[in-house]
Amino acid sequence: MKFHGIARIALVAAMLAGTAHAAEIEGVRLADRFKLSDAGPELTLNGAGVRTRLFFKVYVGALYLQARQTATEAVLADNGPKRVVLHVLRELTAEQLLNAFNEGLSANHTPEQLAPLDARLKEFNAIFNTMKAVKSGDVIAIDYAAPAGTRIVINSEVKGTIAGEDFNQALLRIWLGDKPVDANLKKAMLGG
Repeated sequence: MKFHGIARIALVAAMLAGTAHAAEIEGVRLADRFKLSDAGPELTLNGAGVRTRLFFKVYVGALYLQARQTATEAVLADNGPKRVVLHVLRELTAEQLLNAFNEGLSANHTPEQLAPLDARLKEFNAIFNTMKAVKSGDVIAIDYAAPAGTRIVINSEVKGTIAGEDFNQALLRIWLGDKPVDANLKKAMLGG
């Protein structure tokens, strides 16, 4: 089949349009690439999947990194910018969301490991306590960029920034640790 002029341009445009989004999961279109700031480096979608609890689909979780990684240790060892984004699929109270985060933290850390993070965990909890609930369609982003720290963004509005790479690593273990909140989501976020 030969393509001439406009037909060739239309074909190329259609092919490029198809690469604008890396994946669609549960109706959520995920960008292939993302920048934390205009001047920041480009992050690439490492992997994404669905967080389920019991039989309920709770959110689509996606991990963005500068370079693709398939192992938790490699993600944690990289002190470059990162993004975990949660596209909420069902309504949750702030308490339900925080309980899930805190369960994930407790499952992957000893009390001694969490002790130095206590004040920052209170900051994190306070950010989510200002909300009554998250609704289907809400987007929660957990961005990390040194030296600023972990920025919490809800529906494109910055809610706060919490200092320390160690804090971000603790949060990442919620999804990527030895006892992740959802093993299938961990595998998907690590590109599996």
